Amino acid sequence: MPAEVVVLDYGSGNLRSAERALARAGASVSVTADLDAARDSDGLVVPGVGAFAAVMAGICRVGGEKVIAERIERGRPVLGICVGMQVLFSAGVEHGLRTRGCGVFPGVVERLDAPVLPHMGWNTVAAPAGSALFAGIPDGTRFYFVHSYALRMRDAAALASLGAGITVTGHGEPFAAAVELGVVSATQFHPEKSGDAGASVLSNWLGTL
Repeated sequence: MPAEVVVLDYGSGNLRSAERALARAGASVSVTADLDAARDSDGLVVPGVGAFAAVMAGICRVGGEKVIAERIERGRPVLGICVGMQVLFSAGVEHGLRTRGCGVFPGVVERLDAPVLPHMGWNTVAAPAGSALFAGIPDGTRFYFVHSYALRMRDAAALASLGAGITVTGHGEPFAAAVELGVVSATQFHPEKSGDAGASVLSNWLGTL
């Protein structure tokens, strides 16, 4: 039977594209704010576009941060995408405003030091040995990014020291393109907008459920 996946509906703008991509990858997908469904599904996807503070407010409004914590405590997989990845960290700083995140990972999401922002386009990534998300994906494969903020390498290195797998790319400076730690996976890029490469990442994630 296909894995049952919930895309958490807290008002984000890219819910349906994530739903379609996960369905193409073989999941049985529902988009809902129902906390029982989010808590009990095989996998929970937390998407996100826009500002860190707005996404975090939306997640808290539906009680999503509590469900994320409960799932992790119970060993149930969670996947964060773009700002949905960023809010898994301790905090985000945008326009001088520091906003508390879900605190799943230590670290602060900050503005990239780059000549052109937002970073919008296709990048190759360097995945660590043993990565589940990037298993079987050839070196040099490109993924689609659109963002101005990310986990910079200072905090990414500290997270790696805790046993996390950190996939790295760069725009102006290196940053974390993906994180894998226990049952939690997250991508700064948009797998649902990354064609066959993104479909492979989603299929790999579904294979861990």
